[in-house]
Amino acid sequence: MANRINLNQTSYHGAGAIEEIANEAKAHGFKKAFVCSDPDLVKFHVTSKVTDILEKNGLAYELYSDIKPNPTIENVQHGVQAFKNSGADYLIAIGGGSSMDCAKAVGARLARPHKSLSKMEGILKIWHRLPLLIAVPTTAGTGSETTLAAVITDADTHHKYAINDFNLIPAYAVLEPSVTYGLPPQLTATTGMDALTHAIEGYITKGHCTISDMFHLEAIKLISENLRGAVQNTPEGREGMALGQYIAGMGFSNVGLGIVHSMAHGLSALYDTPHGVACAIILPTGLEYNKSVAGERYRAVGKAMGVTGIDEMNDAEATDATIAAVKQLSADVGIPANLHGILKEEDIQFLAESAFADACRPGNPRDTSVEEIVELGEIAPDDIHLPGIYVHRIVHNPSPEKRIEKRTITETKNDKAGA
Repeated sequence: MANRINLNQTSYHGAGAIEEIANEAKAHGFKKAFVCSDPDLVKFHVTSKVTDILEKNGLAYELYSDIKPNPTIENVQHGVQAFKNSGADYLIAIGGGSSMDCAKAVGARLARPHKSLSKMEGILKIWHRLPLLIAVPTTAGTGSETTLAAVITDADTHHKYAINDFNLIPAYAVLEPSVTYGLPPQLTATTGMDALTHAIEGYITKGHCTISDMFHLEAIKLISENLRGAVQNTPEGREGMALGQYIAGMGFSNVGLGIVHSMAHGLSALYDTPHGVACAIILPTGLEYNKSVAGERYRAVGKAMGVTGIDEMNDAEATDATIAAVKQLSADVGIPANLHGILKEEDIQFLAESAFADACRPGNPRDTSVEEIVELGEIAPDDIHLPGIYVHRIVHNPSPEKRIEKRTITETKNDKAGA
């Protein structure tokens, strides 16, 4: 089967990269930018690092910051109307995954004004080119500046629409390390471990290919060498992580992930656990689980992570050393070793079923089942062997019991305007 690779049209990285935004805008003859950025980035003058450049070059823009950490359909609706009212002709997203996902969804609705977000859910449902999007990541982890994905929440049903289309890949990715300076250590660590999980899962996923392997191994190397420094806010660490997480995104966006992300998605949705924390804690468990079918690839991962003497080890030793290196990096940047006190035993069956339904699960190198995921949860529900859930349909019941009702992917098509 032929392998398909889709990447940004252009990327800029390194000191001064954001200066190129003005050059590209002028080269395209654009009249006005629609800048999407979250309120905190505006408040702390991160967004202004880009808008100041626009102003300096006499380029008009409209700032839109009505964006929640998990952007909603309403945020997108407001954004679409604001774009139309502003007279803008291109998009700039400044921030983490929330700002970029909102900008992508605004672009998708502009490209398909008569197609609701609910109808775009899934794979390759947009089919139309979006207004040109320039993405400027301010964290080093999501890789959204180069991926084909956007996730938008329906605030009424708590369903998250996962939209995947190659037209969502930003035309330009601008990796400016200076915009990540001062990022809190904890956020740096969690987003960085998310990026490492992207790279490692992407390397062992069923859909991997020679080109994605190249991206993922280099990403693992860069992240392993630079995450500790980035947490300490060193310039070298920040620059290395900006590039490493971007390269990881180039890979996994094309070939998929696996069960670690299936499980981590659910922990975040059900228990509000930070996504990067969930990934970091579950990653060693996922590697243990998959080593019977993908263990021969672990040596290359360990070598990229800088494991000493791994070439002289036998296969079993190399596998164990690689998993140990993952745990050590996680510990070094302050990620907890387990989720003690968070997982509830009564949730295990529901979580396991939902994890199995996750869009990332089919890419896992080892075929799994709900029963096996349940066993992972029952082994040590307060330790790192945890099931998870990717909530395709999740409704919080307002009753005193605060139960959660799971719905299947095919239920409840939301066709309201703008959904």
